[in-house]
Amino acid sequence: MLFVSGLTVVLFILGLYLLNIITSIWAYRDARSRGRNREFCLLVLIGTLVFPVLGLIIYLIVRND
Repeated sequence: MLFVSGLTVVLFILGLYLLNIITSIWAYRDARSRGRNREFCLLVLIGTLVFPVLGLIIYLIVRND
């Protein structure tokens, strides 16, 4: 039974990492499609990878400028 719960935790954490990567790629592509320069897009990508929730919230606020 312990193995099943440990496996569930590992799969949950892997799912969160995958979600983080997907949202970071989306933010990067969204910034590129809005005509932002490459440096800004890389900053968005790194920011959302390092700070997943906070970085995405900040990007969603800044992107509407």
